[in-house]
This record gives sequence, C-alpha cells and structure tokens, in this order.
Amino acid sequence: MTRNSCIVVGGGIAGLMTALHLQRRGEQVTLIDRWEPGHARAASTDYNRVIRAISGRDEFYTRWARESRAMWLEMQAECGLNLMYECGALILATKGHCDWEDATADTFDKVGVPYYKFTRDEVRARFPQFKVDEIDYALFEPEAGLLMAHRCVLAGLDLFKRAGGVVKRGTVTTDAQERPMLDGAPLQADLIVIATGAWMSEMFPRTIKPISAIMGINVLYTSTPDGSDQFDMENMPCWIDHGQGSFGIPSSEGSGVKAAVVIPNTPIDINNDERLIEKASLAKTRQYIRHRLPGLEGQRVVDSKFNQVILTPDTHFIVDWHPEHENVLFAGGCSGHLFKHGPVFGDFVAGVAVRDYGTADRFKITGRRKLSPKESPSGR
Repeated sequence: MTRNSCIVVGGGIAGLMTALHLQRRGEQVTLIDRWEPGHARAASTDYNRVIRAISGRDEFYTRWARESRAMWLEMQAECGLNLMYECGALILATKGHCDWEDATADTFDKVGVPYYKFTRDEVRARFPQFKVDEIDYALFEPEAGLLMAHRCVLAGLDLFKRAGGVVKRGTVTTDAQERPMLDGAPLQADLIVIATGAWMSEMFPRTIKPISAIMGINVLYTSTPDGSDQFDMENMPCWIDHGQGSFGIPSSEGSGVKAAVVIPNTPIDINNDERLIEKASLAKTRQYIRHRLPGLEGQRVVDSKFNQVILTPDTHFIVDWHPEHENVLFAGGCSGHLFKHGPVFGDFVAGVAVRDYGTADRFKITGRRKLSPKESPSGR
C-alpha cells in the first residue's frame, strides 16, 4: 500500500488529533506549528476544559460527545495519565428561558445519555455551592466532567511521535490564491490539512474569513476557601449557566475554581494583543461569583487566562475541501466546543482526508447561517 505524504498545519487539539489518526491509518504525517505544541497562544491551552454531551436538540453532537468520551478514556488508559475526571456537569435552567435545556432532556432520552433532573430544592441539597433562586430546574449529567486540556495535548503529541509522526516548527502562510506556503515556497504534499484555529481566518480571507468571527474569552481562577474542600471536583460538578452567559469548572488538581463570563463580541488581535485578562471581565466575573457562588465571595483570583475562539454563524465545525486546491482540507471552526470532541473529530477528519467518505453537510463551507438559540447546539 502506498503511503500518502500528509502535512497537518496547527498543533492544537484539532490538528493534533487529526495528525494522530492519519498516522495510525498508515499515512506519513508531518505536523507543523508556529510554536511548541501546547503553547499559551493556542485555543487548546489552559488547565482544563468541560466535557459534556449537553447539546440541546442536536443529536449529532450529543452522540459525538459520548463517543469522544470513550475515546478519551481509552487514550487515558493508553498513556497512563489522568486526562479526564468525571465530576459531572450541571446545567442550570433559568426560569422562563429553558428551551435549550428542555430540548437537551428530550435528546438525552432519545440517545440514552444518563442524566437526572433536579428541582431547585434538590440542587440546593446536593450542590449547596450554588445559589439557585431564579433557577426553574437543573439537569445533571453524571458521566460528564473535565479534561486536563494542556496534559491532553502533550499526551496526544507523545502518542503521535511514538506512532512515527514528525513535528516541525514553522510559520505557514498563504499566497494571493490561498495556496499554503512555507519559507516562500508552496507546501508540497499529497494532503494538507489546515487546523490553525483562529489563524485560519486571516490565512484564508476569501474562503474562511466570511464565515467566521474571532472572539476573546476571559477566564478567572478563584481560590477555594481556607480549610474547605467544598469547591473541589470531588464535591462539586462543572456547570453551564446560560441564563448568566457563564460556565465553570470546580478546582481540579489545585487550580482554583474556573469561571468564565462570556462577553459577546470581545475583540482580539490574535497576533499583537497580550494574553491578559480585561478589567471589565474581572468585574463581571466577580459579580457573577457573588450571585451564583456566594461561598467564594471575597476569595482572591489566583490565575487567569485570556484566549481566543473562532466561531462560525451556526456554531458547527468546518471540515471541507478548499474550493480551488483539491489537496487542502480545512479542519476546525467552532473552537468554543471543539476540544471535548477532539478524538472523534480527528478520526472523522482523517477519514475525510483519505476520502473514505465525504464530509457532513453541516461542516461544509457553503450554506452557513446563524441559528436561533433553540436550534444551536451551543445554545447561543
């Protein structure tokens, strides 16, 4: 069997998992990144990420999340590292605005995802960390939890190298025809996969930029109270709080409690901006903590992250061929919820790349439109 020469550009979770699965399919893969894989500018950085199947009415992502969970556990066993902690995920349904949560429960019933539906009083009894006065109910997914994001990237990189993959440092750009270039010359390979996250937009101004937006995400880590383990992952779940535009993760491996308040349309210059938390976000996050997690009020911020995500109008991923270059495949899109899908996403992209099958309609470049919160898998 003839091996294809494959170049994957971008060493975040999308590119890394694609490179790993291509290499395991018998291809010869070179992974190229501008910086060291796991670097602080990547959307795949940070200590941890939520993994959950909660996706509203969208059965596709619900099934993918469950499949990906199994693949993460297999990868964890293979590398012998703690990649995933199943502390569960709590989705808080704000009274009068529960369409996405109602749809999630219906989808879980169809797909067979284990979950509980808690009343407000049951949430107070089981998870007293949360103040839930305006909550109508909550869904609890016990087999959800968190991924140790940075460790997952490094573990995947090690598996890729052990499988025979090659990692190189370099800056890939494009010319006026959007051909990938390295050191002033076109990239030469049977297959080129572009998985550069937010940088995909500026690299492909005609193809990707019109269907994408870049947004900064501010994340704060707050210390847990002295002498208390109430906010540790053994006693507290991850949570999603659409009514407040927020989500968070309990303290894991001493990180502190992670809380993010999404401020819409937060601009970021991905090449020139410092990765520093914004004062407005600091104030809003502290206000949110007072409202939702009163037991953390007055605790000090111990760490922060400011990163970027690339968003498509429908919040679906992009897995599609460049319309003018038949060996160039895009892989990425909605990095706001890609990490948890990493292994199944990479396996799917690898199959599209070697043309075992075509891509899904939802992943194609054309036909993109903004979805209503009721339709969107992300609820936004």
